[in-house]
Formats: sequence, C-alpha cells, structure tokens
Amino acid sequence: MEDRKIIEYDALVIGAGIAGGEAAINLANTGYKVLLVEKDHSLGGKMILLSKVFPTLDCAACITTPKVSEIARHKNITVFTESEVTHIAKKGDNDFVAQITKKPRYVRVEDCTACQLCEKACPVSVRDEYQFGLIGRKAAFIPFSIANPKAAVIDIENCTLCGACEKACPTHCIDFTMETEYYELHVKTVILATGFNLFDPLEIPRFGYGQYKNVITSMQMEREIAPTRPYNTILRPGDGKVPDRIAYVLCTGSRDNTVGNPICSQICCMYSMKQAQLLMGALPMADITIYYIDIRAFGKGFEEFYRQAEGMGVNFVKGKIGKITEKENGNLILRYEDIAEGVVKEAEHDMVVLSVGVKSNPSAGKIFDGNSLKLDPLQFVAQQDLLGSPAKTSIDGVFVAGTASGPMDIPDSILSAGSASSEAISYLTRYQSV
Repeated sequence: MEDRKIIEYDALVIGAGIAGGEAAINLANTGYKVLLVEKDHSLGGKMILLSKVFPTLDCAACITTPKVSEIARHKNITVFTESEVTHIAKKGDNDFVAQITKKPRYVRVEDCTACQLCEKACPVSVRDEYQFGLIGRKAAFIPFSIANPKAAVIDIENCTLCGACEKACPTHCIDFTMETEYYELHVKTVILATGFNLFDPLEIPRFGYGQYKNVITSMQMEREIAPTRPYNTILRPGDGKVPDRIAYVLCTGSRDNTVGNPICSQICCMYSMKQAQLLMGALPMADITIYYIDIRAFGKGFEEFYRQAEGMGVNFVKGKIGKITEKENGNLILRYEDIAEGVVKEAEHDMVVLSVGVKSNPSAGKIFDGNSLKLDPLQFVAQQDLLGSPAKTSIDGVFVAGTASGPMDIPDSILSAGSASSEAISYLTRYQSV
C-alpha cells in the first residue's frame, strides 16, 4: 500500500464551485479549519466560466473571482486541487476518516509566474475542455485567464515529454518528477458540494450534435458570449460565419423519460433567455428563436425577465423539435410541431443551440463506507428532511450543498451552502468537549 500522510481538519468540503466555496468560507470565518478538495485545476466550478447571471445580468466572473480569491487566501482554508476523495468511513460522532488522492500538476505553483512561455513552446495541441472544444490548447497550459491558482498545468496524458516547456520556463518550475500523493484525513464533519453534470446531447442523435458542426450546446454558446471567450465575436464553428438566425431548443435532456431524466432542470429556460438577450446586444440584426415546451419562469424577477426578452424581439415558439437536418451550406432545418396551430412545420436557422439540462453527479454516493450515503431515484444526494433541514443526508455529520442534491440556480446554491455550513457548525459544536 502507498504511503499516506496523516492530516487533521475540522471540516472537509468536497467540491470548490460556488456552493462548496461559500460553505468553506462560512466554516472558516467561524474559526474552523477547513480542507477544500477540488478535482479540477482551478477553484470556481462552472460559475466562473459563465458570462452573466439571470435575471440581473450581473457579471458571473465578477461575483465568483472575489470569493475564489478569499478562499485561496483564507488562513483557515487549505485547498487541494487536482484531488479526489476516494473513500470516507465514519468511525463515530465527530470522527470521519477520508482517503484523498492528490494528482501531480508537474508545475510548482508557488514558483509559476503564469508567463505562458511554456504554452508557446509546447508543440502539442488538443481540444480545450474549458472552452468546451471550440478551440485548442497546448499540453502545457494555463486552464483559463481567471483560474485560481493562476499557474500552468502539464497535461501528462497528451505530453510527449519533449522538454520544450522546461527549457522555456524562466523560473524552472516545471517538475516531471512529481508523483501522486496520498493522504489520510481525520475530520469531524463533511459537506458534499459535488455539483452536477451537464446532459450529453449525443444521447439524442436526431438533434445532430457531434454530426453537424453548427449544432452546439448552451455551454459552448456561454463561452462565446463570456468576456474570456475563445473568439472576438459570435461565430458558428462550421465556417466561422457570424450567424443571422439562431435557434434554441429547450428541454434538451430534461423532462424526457427516453433519456432517463424526467424532471425539469429549472435553469434552462432562464439561461436561454439570458443568452438570447446578450446575443441581441452582440448581434443586433440577428433573429433569435426559442423553441419550448413550457416556459418555467418561477423565481423572483424571472417573469419580468421573460417579458423583457419578448419585448427585445426574441421569438418564442411553443413546439417540440422532432429532428434537425443539415443543408449543404451548413444551415440547419428544424422540423417541429407547432403546438398553437397543431401542425408540423420546418424552419431554417444558421445555428442551433441545445439548452442542455442538469443531471446528477452520483460520484458522492460511491465514496462512503458500505454505500451508506443514500441517493434519490435520480442519483442526487437524498435529503432526509427536505422541509425542516434540507442539508441533512442519511449520515449524521454529512451535509449536502448546492446542486449535489438537485437542480437549482446560483442564488439557491448559495443559500443551500449557507444551510449546509450552519448545520455543520451546529454538528461540530454539539460534540465539542466543554
């Protein structure tokens, strides 16, 4: 068995998105020592990659980056990126033992100046997962411009070990001798903020995603709109043309038993309207059409936001998309049922955006001893007392925050993190010796 370093903290928070970060800050500000574990190269989760947030159209990065900075600098928070919690066993009240695997970055973060000379020197190009495949990146790369930590990473799976990055690095911070580290963590409480997965539209072949280049996902469009975007304007990937007619297909992978996700994802209607409004600002001459089953604008200010989109000229069509086909010029033909008229129609668009839904991230259920953490039928973390104490799970001392328990928007995720951290603090104080 590999050598494990034994470490102790008051609280373990798994996932450093907006919910996990908020929970960690709350615990740390109360005086508890927190270990924040994130599988990715950067803090911030999905929110840090967004353009703006609905319904206020505030800058997502402007909200996230100060929180991320506070987390990184907080004296009571230790951050493990590129790390995974592989197993947790509860030994007793206020007594959990977790096994953590920390993968090597092959860069000493404290010495890296983010000069990007390693990127320029690297001869290997692969698809950039942070830009959702719209452009490429190097095997030696900085994840994105506002990443934290702002330091290079070596993608060892695609690296050819040519040494070009080492030669170009002025601070000699690249270290290929780094190895995986293993930790045994003794902790008193656990917060699960493992987030959600986006629906993969390859599961609906009739929409043509992966086959037609101008059919993209909503997260790809989000990146095209964001300040840290891959292009300088809105382009369709097939030929680099600026689109004139853009269609949104709502409920892609939501409210659909055929793909195993019968529930509403809660955010798709609103983020599609947000993108439509931003697109009308970026491309004033473009026609934006949203094809929907039902518009679910249920939150504070949401209905007004919906009416605002209508007033700006967004075309809303109540219709279920049956099939998408491609013309020779890359344009797309949408065949759909017009619910209002009760007839099947076809419409041509330059670009189609699939508003993908929220699916669970069931990884949290696999790490607890004897699978003692209960999941709901859709593989979200089950909430034991949904109305009285929504953060409580089936294990006393383990709490859930954010979309790990189900679809929700950003304000609800932050509120959920507040609930989870409050419950964790209550649990910690309950068993503290007097």
